[in-house]
Amino acid sequence: MKTAILSVGTEVLFGQIINTNTVYLSQQLNLLGFDVMYHYTVGDNSCRLSEMIELAFRDCDFIITTGGLGPTEDDLTKETVCETLHDQLVMHEPSLQALHEIAKKRGRTMTKNNYKQAMMPSRAVVFDNDAGSAPGFALSEGGKTVVCMPGPPREMTRMWQRSVRPYLEKLQTAVIFYKTLRLFGIGESSLETELLDLIDAQSDPTIATYAKEGECSLRIASKRGSLEEAQSAVDEVIEKISDRVGEYIYSYDDEELAQVVGKKLIDRNITISACESCTGGLFAGALTSVSGISQVFDRSLVTYTYNAKMKELGVKEETLSKYTAESSQVASEMVCGLKEKTGSRICVSVTGLTGPGGGTPEKPVGLIYIGCIFDDRLEVKEIRMRNVNREWNRHYAVLHMLDIVNKMLAQKSV
Repeated sequence: MKTAILSVGTEVLFGQIINTNTVYLSQQLNLLGFDVMYHYTVGDNSCRLSEMIELAFRDCDFIITTGGLGPTEDDLTKETVCETLHDQLVMHEPSLQALHEIAKKRGRTMTKNNYKQAMMPSRAVVFDNDAGSAPGFALSEGGKTVVCMPGPPREMTRMWQRSVRPYLEKLQTAVIFYKTLRLFGIGESSLETELLDLIDAQSDPTIATYAKEGECSLRIASKRGSLEEAQSAVDEVIEKISDRVGEYIYSYDDEELAQVVGKKLIDRNITISACESCTGGLFAGALTSVSGISQVFDRSLVTYTYNAKMKELGVKEETLSKYTAESSQVASEMVCGLKEKTGSRICVSVTGLTGPGGGTPEKPVGLIYIGCIFDDRLEVKEIRMRNVNREWNRHYAVLHMLDIVNKMLAQKSV
């Protein structure tokens, strides 16, 4: 069913609040098999709201609105929808009783404008609001349906879960199932090239590529008559994708790389420590965002200066003088010193130039070295990022550190 989401409120239109409702509803509607075609936002103006409903109904049979159901004069959604769909407002006694009970619990007397919230279109299916005061409703005419919900996200989400979703499940003609794969180490254009024949031939399931700050995502979705059919179709395509680019896939469940690495360390009870120069503690920040990581995360030393590298990690002064901090030799000595100091099974180091200044033709901005030891196995990796943006380089360096740890974990079972 072609669907539009219509957000009502001048505060949304002016950017005074972040519209999280649209994101949530888009995700939920897609899971139910509703094809979300449009997102609209309109201010608290009855004429423009009516025009927007009529515009959406040119291509859609179903509209969900959020906002404009309150007691004040500028809350016009209900009245406008009722008029546009040729109905009239009547007092809905259960809603009126609920409003009286809310006022009683709060020790207040209902004001005249509160009665406005209990007025409902005569043909409406009314949805209770047990997280607020404004009820929602569904109203249909000529094969077109509008569902109206309150704007506050807490009220909207609760009404969706308890009332609107069950109502819409009865209208389902298909089910959408999708999985999101996360990849690192391959660009979006290269990824598309690897999968071009699958993408060109797609009808159902569909394959969509997305780029995000140094990594990529693949969304594989299928719309079928049952959840089992959709899942089977998605799994079949994922198997084909894995055969081609499996080495870059780090999650089949849309997880962040730090979450994937953290969970593996916890599940296998493998201790880890880090020493960071150019990332200044960002690796530790990423890893400690994982719940339960304290079971295995020992420490991270920010050894930014030559003196700190020598004093804390035992890096030789002659190594720093001969090769500078931005070298594989220093990354190696850093991680070996860390291993000796902490005894963690995995130790990882990073050093390099994140910019924007300080680069030379031989050692440009974006040159990073990462050292990693897992038990007795040592790897040192050189990364060259063609970017002078300092924060992006630091973020990307952390992703590479996580990727190296993730791959070393994959290569060793115990």
